[in-house]
Amino acid sequence: MKILLEMRPALDGHSGIPQEARLLFRGLAGMDDVDVLGLLQSGNLVLDAGLATAKLKQSSPVDSAAEIDRLSRVVVSLQQGPASHRFEHWRKRLLRIVGPLAAGAAALIGRKIALSRFDPAHFKDFVWRAMFAKSLPVEDFATVTSREFRVMRWPWSSMNAVGVASAALGHAVYPRLDTRSIDVMIAETPYPGRVSRGTRMIVRYHDAIPLLMPHTIKDRGYHRAMHFHALKRNAADGAWFACVSEATRRDLLSVMPELEDRAVTIPNMVSHHYVPEQGPPSRVPEIIWSRKNRQAPHEGGADVSDGDLQDGALPYLLMVCTVEPRKNHQALLDAWELLRTQGYSQLNLICVGSMGWDHEAILRRFTPWLRRGGLHLLHDVPPQDLRLLYRHAQVTVCPSFGEGFDFSGVEAMCSGGVVAASDIQVHKDVYGAGAEYFSAYSPQEMAAVLDRLMGPESAARRAELRSAGGEVTAQYRPAVVLPQWQDFLHRVCGEQ
Repeated sequence: MKILLEMRPALDGHSGIPQEARLLFRGLAGMDDVDVLGLLQSGNLVLDAGLATAKLKQSSPVDSAAEIDRLSRVVVSLQQGPASHRFEHWRKRLLRIVGPLAAGAAALIGRKIALSRFDPAHFKDFVWRAMFAKSLPVEDFATVTSREFRVMRWPWSSMNAVGVASAALGHAVYPRLDTRSIDVMIAETPYPGRVSRGTRMIVRYHDAIPLLMPHTIKDRGYHRAMHFHALKRNAADGAWFACVSEATRRDLLSVMPELEDRAVTIPNMVSHHYVPEQGPPSRVPEIIWSRKNRQAPHEGGADVSDGDLQDGALPYLLMVCTVEPRKNHQALLDAWELLRTQGYSQLNLICVGSMGWDHEAILRRFTPWLRRGGLHLLHDVPPQDLRLLYRHAQVTVCPSFGEGFDFSGVEAMCSGGVVAASDIQVHKDVYGAGAEYFSAYSPQEMAAVLDRLMGPESAARRAELRSAGGEVTAQYRPAVVLPQWQDFLHRVCGEQ
């Protein structure tokens, strides 16, 4: 069974969808009856073409050098950043114009877009560090760098732009990839393209937030249309949907009930990094200092002093997610301020995550505390440090208004931490008995729940949550999730 897995998300980010893509690639690579290939495509860059996919004859030294040069150009074209040479600068600008036109023309005339070949034999360092090192152990190096990849030249964003623009004219059109040798293509999120007859598409469906909570996303009108039209095209083409949670599956079916027989729930996998942490809490202040977001206005008090420590440890709440309105940072800040006036004057708040869309209002609300001290905004925290933060937090708080899965609570439970979460359905489905719940709309209720988990009589409840968390998270380990993928793939291929 030959599987083509979209690897675009793996080129960026630590957790969430990027981590899921890496773990799934590694898992598929370990299946005896699966030959997995990665699809290289940029979100917004036009890539250089790789090698022809036809079986090549033995190359002469000159041909070999030419092939290495071509693959080297693919690597360079995948890299973000300003072009240092004027010619390269204008070349990239021209390609960004040509890309959508070429993808649109191919879609309109029904021409298939060829996928070229990327052989990683000479580029293992790039493959490992660009796509896999953030989530996989080094023991997986040989496994993931020995697999072939396919190159889709035109950007994912250009293909979406074609679909949205043509939909505005009455009918959304998308380019068709030449996948004739592929049994199944797995796309991360609705994919703005089509596949050859004989290839099944599986959409890894993470959430329906662009449709059901469009007020919480960036470029609301465009991203809602982008998600909807690609989803509609995938569904009409007979795609199957592997939803990351049962709540996400229900959301999908509320939009497209006709997908009932083609939508299943296969949960996300948790990384090997998240296991019960044994390290001492004394390292927490050092992590705060070394992983501080230096772009935030923290002058004057964000470092931890001896006066902040209780019995040599720092008491803190932890939140791990992108800084954006849907994640509900401001309600947590309100709850934390209440707690500081109700007997927790030394309680700190640590927020880990990069800046997302519409983060400015949140950052303005954070700024006085970042300058005074007590609130710490961190980013680029490696998993081994994040695991320690999870373990020693008074509570890891997941206050989001909407999610598809929410890794942070699962990772905290795996690390031996205590979790409190908003009472949205996805949290109840994913976290089960491993978390305490509160209304996302009530900072007062959030503060009351956190007080119960931190007070002098909380030891028994904390022990219960830790025990239940260990049982809950067992279902997200690769050894449990991968057999579900294997059964699902056989079911999909059996219906061709």
